[in-house]
Amino acid sequence: MQKKSYDVVVVGGGPAGSSTAAFLAQHGREVLLLERELFPRPHVGESLMPATYWQFERLGILEKLKSTSFVRKHSVQFISQSGKESRPFYFSETNSHESAVTWQVQRASFDNLLLQTAQDLGADVLQETSVKDVLFEDDKAVGVLAKTKDGKTHCISAKVVVDASGGNRLLSKKLKIRQPDPILRKMSIYTSFEGGHRDEGIDEGATLIIQTKEKKAWFWYIPLNNNKVSVGLVSDRDVLFGKDKDPQKIFEREVEQCTAVKKRLASAKQSEPVVTCKDFSYFSEKPVGDGYVMVGDAFAFIDPVYSSGVFLALKSGELAADSIHEALLVDDLSAEKLGGFVPTLQAGMEPLKKLVYTFYDHEFSFAGFLKENPQYKQNLIDLLTGDVFKEGVGAIFDAIEEYKRANGHSQGQRVSS
Repeated sequence: MQKKSYDVVVVGGGPAGSSTAAFLAQHGREVLLLERELFPRPHVGESLMPATYWQFERLGILEKLKSTSFVRKHSVQFISQSGKESRPFYFSETNSHESAVTWQVQRASFDNLLLQTAQDLGADVLQETSVKDVLFEDDKAVGVLAKTKDGKTHCISAKVVVDASGGNRLLSKKLKIRQPDPILRKMSIYTSFEGGHRDEGIDEGATLIIQTKEKKAWFWYIPLNNNKVSVGLVSDRDVLFGKDKDPQKIFEREVEQCTAVKKRLASAKQSEPVVTCKDFSYFSEKPVGDGYVMVGDAFAFIDPVYSSGVFLALKSGELAADSIHEALLVDDLSAEKLGGFVPTLQAGMEPLKKLVYTFYDHEFSFAGFLKENPQYKQNLIDLLTGDVFKEGVGAIFDAIEEYKRANGHSQGQRVSS
């Protein structure tokens, strides 16, 4: 490593880190991206929201994505605990632009594309490099301590450090500012299969959200290219871990008890070991500070039921990069200046979080609500597609609260905050 000083050092090469580095490189900034693993590498979170289109367009990778074999995603479909299938929510019903159709991606190749894009745009990229610490002087981040694959340790100075370390939450751990969501204390068990059933035509790539009996858990079912399907189970830990302690046995037990999933996997073969992840809904109390910014999952993570992870990673990367660029222009690297993007990002995340809370309200039915309030279907599709930054998108939640009161629902879990 020859160069030891940059405008910005980005820690982590996932979608948040790669997009932040790419957008900063487009601004002409000297950027170093450090990634501890060697890409391509597998990762969960394959389903994209249509609103990612606009970050892809700005990064100039739409044509590359169109040339891949990634399955096209036209809709989201919900299957109740009784096995009743909702009509798919087709994004194109309210959006005639090509952005209404997105992709179900293999994260290994998708993340590699984003990392390569950052490099092509001018960012320096070092893989197999672990960031051991973020360096501070007088409470201001001034660089990182990194260990390269040759075993050497390097002190790299930066005007701004971006924490895009995802679930590793490098700065949150150091500063002790991570806060778990008090309601969404869930865990997941997931794997992939070859040969799982998929519907025909534009329904082939639909994301399926499948409730189990008594709504105690739910499955995601995401068709991928190469005849694969990603299948994951989400619930409270005490629901999943009873007599069984082995995650593989727990997963098999829940599949066996869920007819909608069982029939789709009847001819399928599990292709990867199960993986568990717990307490994955959280936020950072101070996502920006003097000389540092957090993006993506390092900033916050919302329950995966509506597949918002990659979208929020890309959007946070875009907003943060623009804010950092503006701060560098005036040489003001204070938390206040660097954090100019935070209110916008949080305003977009809030309705998505409320939507997740609503999903876990077992007394509530979107089907029943929309039957009485069809005028809010557009709002719901906006939320499902990630169009969450426009005015009025959250009006649906006031209507949901009114609907719940009118139908005698308990007030144990409100969608307002």
